[in-house]
Amino acid sequence: MSAILSLRGVWIEYGDKVVLERVSIDIEQGSFVSIIGPSGAGKSSLLRLILGQEAATRGSILLDGAPLTPECGPDRGVVFQRYSVFPHLSVLRNTMFGLECEQAPFLARLFGTARRQAEEEATQMLTAVGLGDSLHLYPAQMSGGMQQRLAIAQALIKRPRILLLDEPFGALDPGIRADMHRLITRLWRDYSLTIIMVTHDIREAFSLGTRVLALDKRRHDPHAPHRFGATAVYDLPLKKPVPEDTAADGNEATAPGGEQDDEEKIGHG
Repeated sequence: MSAILSLRGVWIEYGDKVVLERVSIDIEQGSFVSIIGPSGAGKSSLLRLILGQEAATRGSILLDGAPLTPECGPDRGVVFQRYSVFPHLSVLRNTMFGLECEQAPFLARLFGTARRQAEEEATQMLTAVGLGDSLHLYPAQMSGGMQQRLAIAQALIKRPRILLLDEPFGALDPGIRADMHRLITRLWRDYSLTIIMVTHDIREAFSLGTRVLALDKRRHDPHAPHRFGATAVYDLPLKKPVPEDTAADGNEATAPGGEQDDEEKIGHG
């Protein structure tokens, strides 16, 4: 598979604070990359960089071999831990909103045939994430798991090629999290997505990902801890995607080839 995204010598600095340094990775199309690391290691900063919300201080980012401009684009969608839904809109309108903004940027409303087509497309997407019977509910009437399904539908409605997940299941209880694991695994395959997920849960990283990337600082200076940034200290490809029935478990599932040992190594590294 070819690289859909390439980072070359990327640094992120805020004033005199270095967050990331010397990050050089290639992400293959269709892969599911789990990113782990301690708090403050720049995991979310890396996602914002790929999303286009931030620009690299140094280095370059290439999407399909072309420089990635620091602006959000329809080829990248994102789901955050905190539900990014509009409380005053119904489930259907929440999902349609991205299409309305794209096709009618001044009014953010569609009419006639265009509206009917958007409603049909949004309904199909909501059905895909298990909300086909909840079109007219409002977020306040929904559980946390349902709201996260809605956030995923919002992210996927414009058919992005890359889906960015920033701790998307961290606020969910274990049973709902297992359901979300099954859902995201199915959507990844059904929509031929490339997924980059930040998580603090090492087992989740290994059970869902085809590759685990660990960010941390290689260098430490107790007198100037802010002058050194994190980089990729481990980059572990898993031999094949985890089957859907085991990916949802999140406890015992590991892909063949000794990933459990790798998981323990990272956990103690």
